[in-house]
Amino acid sequence: MNSRKWVTTLLVAVVPVLFAIATAQSQPPAWKPLFNGKDLTGWKHVGPGNMTVEEGLIRTHGGMGLLYWTGGKLGNCRVRVVYKMRDFNDNSGVFIRIPIEPREEWMPVHYGYEVQIDNHPEDSKEDEYHITAALYSLTKPLAKSGKPGPEWNTMVITLEGPRTIVVLNDVTVTDYTEGQPVPERKFDFEPQRGTRPNEGYIGLQNHSDNDIVFFKEVSVQSLK
Repeated sequence: MNSRKWVTTLLVAVVPVLFAIATAQSQPPAWKPLFNGKDLTGWKHVGPGNMTVEEGLIRTHGGMGLLYWTGGKLGNCRVRVVYKMRDFNDNSGVFIRIPIEPREEWMPVHYGYEVQIDNHPEDSKEDEYHITAALYSLTKPLAKSGKPGPEWNTMVITLEGPRTIVVLNDVTVTDYTEGQPVPERKFDFEPQRGTRPNEGYIGLQNHSDNDIVFFKEVSVQSLK
């Protein structure tokens, strides 16, 4: 075989391999579902009320309580939550950075963060720190992109070290890093101020009998 044919043969063999390697390296890590769509395996509820699975959806009942993922702390990852409100507006939340497994409903409030689900305060300047996809009572929303019930919403929470980014329906609403200024606490039901850990447990809130929210997906994707 002459040198030209040898080079051509080598390229034919090597190029597809290199392309496959490059393609594999460019692919982001897969999303891992934390909710199997059938039951609450891997989840545990604390506090009043409860949650059930109905027609493949997690449904809130009563409250205020918390359904948390027992599989361990999450950090340096994205958490994708797909949800809808039953009514035009309902109250719930996605909790992140909970330092230890919760045993009651108020510990996550004061030592983790609640990514709010509640569109109602959007017309009130006083309540602008309580809007959907903001860190409850701590961050002012960069946008208001929550859809009313019964439309589906997709929330992606990025936990990157001390930084928390919340994108709702492809619009960034929160971009907060530990240590940035936050408003003073006004009410006893608002969280205590202070830093949160880089890794923590996550959970879904059931708020009250009058607030019904359905969750279709809870998935996690590593940032690595």
